Amino acid sequence: MEWGAVWLTIRLATVVTTILFFVGLPLAYWLAMTRWRGRFLVEAVVALPLVLPPTVLGFYLLLAMGPHGPLGLMASRLFGMRLPFTFTGILIGALLFNLPFAVRPFTAAFAGLDRTLIEASWCLGVPPFETFRRVTVPLCWPGILTGLILTFAHTVGEFGVVLMVGGNIPGVTRTLSISIYDSVQGLDYPSARQTATALLVFSFIVLCVTQWLGQRGETR
Repeated sequence: MEWGAVWLTIRLATVVTTILFFVGLPLAYWLAMTRWRGRFLVEAVVALPLVLPPTVLGFYLLLAMGPHGPLGLMASRLFGMRLPFTFTGILIGALLFNLPFAVRPFTAAFAGLDRTLIEASWCLGVPPFETFRRVTVPLCWPGILTGLILTFAHTVGEFGVVLMVGGNIPGVTRTLSISIYDSVQGLDYPSARQTATALLVFSFIVLCVTQWLGQRGETR
């Protein structure tokens, strides 16, 4: 087990999950509550990483982050930094690729909420943000937690986007999935088997927890 890759993967998954929690909640709430006819366009953009091959997304991100790309130019001029083959680069790629794994469960949870509870809170004089924080989020928490768990787990197993944008730099962009690939390429099957088994057990536990949360949400 390559512990440097373990801690880098956990760090990446934690940061991605935290950012998508704060970014995904308001977006999902808007998607669940809006009556705008063009909502399907936003939903399609959010869901695009589900059908787009990771290497395709990684390729376009690599172009955008390059020295002549819009993200690369902005990062260079504002912060004096480059994005490809850095932790920041794979973080941006992981955020975009994992967006639907957070937003879609959030949206489903908000859409299943009885809107009369929200309206009752407003009638009692509770401001919209306080209603969202004290009423909406607690009632939808099983679905929100499901999205967070799926986001974390999917980030842990991400391979294509991270490899395209970050390469394989130990301690910088070398995650667990890339470590397995590198071990197989080097014919180090015992190391690959150990890491793969750990990820298999982790994935099974995540699925069990997700299913349990789904059943719990259905019985409420």
